[in-house]
Amino acid sequence: MNAAWRFVAAIGLVSLLADLTYEGGRSISGAFLGSLGATAALVGFVAGFGEFLGYLVRLASGRLADRFRLHWPLLYVGYAANLLAVPALALAQGVQGAGLLLFLERFGKGLRTPARDALLARAGEQVGHGKAFGVHETLDQLGAFLGPLLVALGVALGGYRLGFALLLIPALLALLVLSQARGLEPKAAPQPKDGRLPPGFPLYLLYGALFALGLVHFQILGFHLERSGAPGAQIPLFYALAMGADALFALFGGLLFDRLGLKTLLLAPLLALGGSPLLLSGTPGLWWAGSLLWGGALGLQESVMRAGVGRLSGGSAFAYGVFDTAFGLAWLLGSVAMGLLYDRSPGWVVAFAVVAEALALLPLALLLYRERR
Repeated sequence: MNAAWRFVAAIGLVSLLADLTYEGGRSISGAFLGSLGATAALVGFVAGFGEFLGYLVRLASGRLADRFRLHWPLLYVGYAANLLAVPALALAQGVQGAGLLLFLERFGKGLRTPARDALLARAGEQVGHGKAFGVHETLDQLGAFLGPLLVALGVALGGYRLGFALLLIPALLALLVLSQARGLEPKAAPQPKDGRLPPGFPLYLLYGALFALGLVHFQILGFHLERSGAPGAQIPLFYALAMGADALFALFGGLLFDRLGLKTLLLAPLLALGGSPLLLSGTPGLWWAGSLLWGGALGLQESVMRAGVGRLSGGSAFAYGVFDTAFGLAWLLGSVAMGLLYDRSPGWVVAFAVVAEALALLPLALLLYRERR
């Protein structure tokens, strides 16, 4: 195994344990907020603002990583905040306390993600961006698959609080492995310091923003499942299925990306178009199929979209920060809108999501046309 693959494997193991922690917590956070008395609009706001906060901080952390070579300090601080906030939810006594911890978790993830992705893009220069991000996301999502299963066990044995408390174990293991991973990353290639984004990047930003606008957050989906009669211990299983699909689509999407390039991104909105309406239906049998499609869309977003930023920008942490900020702002607006629409009818949420995902295909088509010229 060459040096680049050793780094991908090491940071992939960190992400496996990290996702086991925070995706396990995410699988019940919406239902937990509902049990504390939150409305659908409030759940949508917490989900959307948390994502926006996490994505907004990436703009600054990406700039810091590029300008001052602070990749590893940002990784250490970000992972600590990201992971330790999750088991602390076991101690939250009200909606406000739980919401603040969810914001802290997203802030920590935002702080460390551009630095991590920039280091992965270095490895991608040697082994292929699609392969590097696809393999990383597969390991990442293996943890995201196992986390909800661990949480489901905790919820079945002792309720939501025990489910959160069990996640302290993988959180501490992730921080331990991270401390041993430094130094495995490939050396940095020279990066431009003027902060300019590559031609065609605005179209890529618009595509990502429209996709995020229509992507229904699982906190809203989990809220809907609970209100539709799904048992509390079963909700994490839907999320686990989605994370399993995420892992598979991330791996195969990454391999396709190295062969087909940006055309692979057409699949993400199409999967989201199918997944969200099924999960927001009132038919339990359709929830399983919806989880597969929704997870597949998320897997392509986490692997192929990140690979696309790396290919277009040459692995700039600042470019990752800009893309993530636009993505997060759109997800905030979409989540708040869908939370308000849900209080009227889940059908309004479906209509909003379908229109946004269909529109996302337009700037991508323009970018593909531009790339062919």
